[in-house]
Amino acid sequence: MAAPPTGFGNRHRSPAPTARTARAGAATSPRPRPRSAVLALALALVGSLALAGSSSADGSADTAALRSPSPYTGESALPAPVLALKVDNSARARPHVGLERADMVYVEKVEAGMSRLMAVYASEQAPVAGPVRSARESDLELLRQFGRPALAYSGVQKKLQPHIERAPLYPVPQEKNRDAYFRDQDRPSPHNLFMESEKVLALAPRASLSRDIGLRFGPAPAGGRPARQASVSYDAAKTSFEWSSKQRRWLASFDGEPAMSASGARLGGRTVVIQRVTMRDSDFGDSTGAITPYIETVGEGTATVLRNGRAYETRWKRATPQSGTVYRLADGSRMPFATGQTWVVYADR
Repeated sequence: MAAPPTGFGNRHRSPAPTARTARAGAATSPRPRPRSAVLALALALVGSLALAGSSSADGSADTAALRSPSPYTGESALPAPVLALKVDNSARARPHVGLERADMVYVEKVEAGMSRLMAVYASEQAPVAGPVRSARESDLELLRQFGRPALAYSGVQKKLQPHIERAPLYPVPQEKNRDAYFRDQDRPSPHNLFMESEKVLALAPRASLSRDIGLRFGPAPAGGRPARQASVSYDAAKTSFEWSSKQRRWLASFDGEPAMSASGARLGGRTVVIQRVTMRDSDFGDSTGAITPYIETVGEGTATVLRNGRAYETRWKRATPQSGTVYRLADGSRMPFATGQTWVVYADR
């Protein structure tokens, strides 16, 4: 990858931890960048990746022959390594960076009824994405269906670390791979950590390629009911969607405010799944004593699938951690998703 322009050389990378620098934002941090710096860096990296990916006519033909529908979006894509990113979703973490490029976005309940996101990339990578936060135990079960993906995150509870080390994934935590992350000094810590996907994937060269996780894509089925809005609430967070007939997708909001990307794009998906699951207490909690929910994504239950301005009632089933999640209509047929980005929001049943 081409080196970022010199104007971005002042972004802050945390030094190796010492007693003086264990906290982010040590006194030696460089001068803050302009507010547009993260976005500008992302655009610069997009340009360099596009140039790197250009090829001759013969090479383009060879590439076209390898393309097939993505198992995550249904759109034409090359087989590519899967990168999962744990994303902060607190108000101070917004606007997000790079979420609009994800194949899938999962909305998860965490401590104190707040929400965090898991973004999954394969069809294309967001050169810069975040803000990045810590992983949770139930993320390990969720990601099993993707094979052995790379997981970018920042920190976990000490007791959870052995579970992550045993899990079938390639963990790339910020604490051990500082060159793959940087902090935007114009945002408040700890909501200012971002990853560079090319560097993260270089640290997980054997990450699994995109694979079937149970989704099917195609024309909207008959039936369903007209729907313009839908929402899921946790104790301290609300995720809402509103159908846009103009954009042909569901526009997302967080806590009553439009969900935006730093690029200026409104976040949202062509398909939204409200999946009702069991959320039980885990064996872990945060520093305040709040218990971490464990989201059971293996099992079966009901799910409302939103697409094309209609809501379809389905049943979901995931037999084992290694298998994908299948959504079926009342007649037993597979529920087809609209091609494009999918959001899955977990709701407590």
